[in-house]
Amino acid sequence: MHHPARVVTREMRTRRPKRPGRELAELEAATWPEKTLSVRDVMTRPALTVRQDATVGVAWKLMRTRKVRHLPVLDAASRLVGIVSDRDLRQVILEPSIQEQLGNLARAFNVLTVKEVMTWGVITVRPDTEIRQAARIMHEQKIGALPVVDRGKLFGMLTGDDLFKAMVQIMDEGIVSRPERWKRREG
Repeated sequence: MHHPARVVTREMRTRRPKRPGRELAELEAATWPEKTLSVRDVMTRPALTVRQDATVGVAWKLMRTRKVRHLPVLDAASRLVGIVSDRDLRQVILEPSIQEQLGNLARAFNVLTVKEVMTWGVITVRPDTEIRQAARIMHEQKIGALPVVDRGKLFGMLTGDDLFKAMVQIMDEGIVSRPERWKRREG
């Protein structure tokens, strides 16, 4: 894996350190390569999808057989309109009020559509987004997956598992060459 050269500008070399006695650590932090991997490098492609008019039962079966926890939802024109998670489906299936209305579980599976249970305001990223930024979005928004969209079309899917695999790859390749840099320092 190729990384951009660490360029130390004159401004970085000659500026006064924020914390005297820690000049080397600050210089390293300022020159650490920001661009390591993009979403494109680690995402799952092609993304497994479901249509918004599919039943909850179809979505649940698809998730179980393919062992995924999130499905991007597409409309008839193959545009991303939402996302459905296994948690969304479990909440609907186990919701007492829905059980009372629909009678039994089999009926809930075959009557409710994905459109009725999906999350509409889906957060997406572009393929060229850095994984650091994507991970930050996932952490802050408390979501487990991000659809990757390019020019209005679904390009792939970035999951927490993809991020963990990337982290292992980064560590295996020695990109994080000075782990002591990340340790908490006293005083």
